[in-house]
Amino acid sequence: MSELLTPDKIAALVDAAKQGQLPEAGASQKPTRRGHRLRTVDFSRPTKFTADQQRRISRALETFCQTANTRLSTELRVPVEFEVINTVQLTWAAAQQQLPPHSLSVLLDVSPIGTRMLLTAEQAFVLSGLESLLGGSPDRQPKERRLSEIDWSLTRRLFESLVHQLSMVWQELGGVTLTAGEIDPHDASQAASVSEPTFTVLLECRVAKQSFALALLIPWVAIEPIEDAISGRDPDHDAAVPTASPMQKAMSDVPVTLRAEVAAIDLEVSEILALVPGSIVKFGVPADDGVMLFAENVKLARAQPGSHGPRRAVQICGPEDHAR
Repeated sequence: MSELLTPDKIAALVDAAKQGQLPEAGASQKPTRRGHRLRTVDFSRPTKFTADQQRRISRALETFCQTANTRLSTELRVPVEFEVINTVQLTWAAAQQQLPPHSLSVLLDVSPIGTRMLLTAEQAFVLSGLESLLGGSPDRQPKERRLSEIDWSLTRRLFESLVHQLSMVWQELGGVTLTAGEIDPHDASQAASVSEPTFTVLLECRVAKQSFALALLIPWVAIEPIEDAISGRDPDHDAAVPTASPMQKAMSDVPVTLRAEVAAIDLEVSEILALVPGSIVKFGVPADDGVMLFAENVKLARAQPGSHGPRRAVQICGPEDHAR
C-alpha cells in the first residue's frame, strides 16, 4: 500500500539524494525474527470440567437461549434475543472478577442435591426490563438509579422468568431443578470457596437496540453429585469398581513430603567453593525432561515446572517410565 508524501517529506528525500543517502529498496520490509524466550506456564486455571461436560452444558444453555427469547419477548413486549458468546473455566474468585461492574446476582438453589449456582446480569439489563414491563421504551440506554421496593419486586419477577427457562434445560441435562434465591447487588462469594473450579457461561441479551451481558457461574461443587448424568454416563457403571480397603483408608491421612527435583550431580568440595553468583552448573539432563517428583525418596512421576498465580507449581506429565 503506497503512502502519500507531504511536501516536507519530498524535500527531505531530495536533500538526501543529493548527499547520496537514499534508503535501500525494501530495507524497511526485511523480516525480523523474534528471539527465543522462556514461556511461563500458569496452572492456576482449573481443568476440572471435562471437554464433554463443557460441551453438554453449552448446548443446554443454547437451548435456554431459544426458549428465553420467546418468553421474554412476550413478557416485555419487545424483541429479545439471547446468545451464548463465550465459555471459560476459572476459579470462583477469578470468575467473579470477570463480571461487569454493577451487576445484580441471584443465587440459584439446585434441587434436590442442595447446591447453588449464580446467575448475574448487568444492572442496565434489569432497568431496561423494568422499563418494558412498565410500558416504557427500551430504545435508549436507561440511567442508573437506586431501585425502589417496587423495582425489586419486578426485578425478582424478571429473574424468575429466566430461572424458569434455565430450570427446564437443567432438568433435562442433569435431572435437577433451579429456583431463584436471594438477589444480591454486591457479592455472592458464599456460594463457593475462592479456589473452587467454576465453569462460566457468558451470555449476551439484545433488547431492541441495546446489548447487555449476563453470566451463569457453575462451581464444580454444584454439579459434582450429578456429573455422571451431565456426562451421559450410567451411574451404575462404576458400581463394580472396588472400594478402598480398610488399610488404605487408615493410611490415607498419613502426611508425606512431596518434592520436585530438577536433577542431581556430584561435585567436589573445591568446585562447590568456587561457585559465585552467575556460575552455571550443568546437570547433564535434557531440559525437556522437566523435573522429577518424589514422595519422600520414592520416584513418582515426571513433571513440568510452572506457576500457580504468584507461587511455583508443577504439572504431572505421567509416571516416570512413560514420561520419556
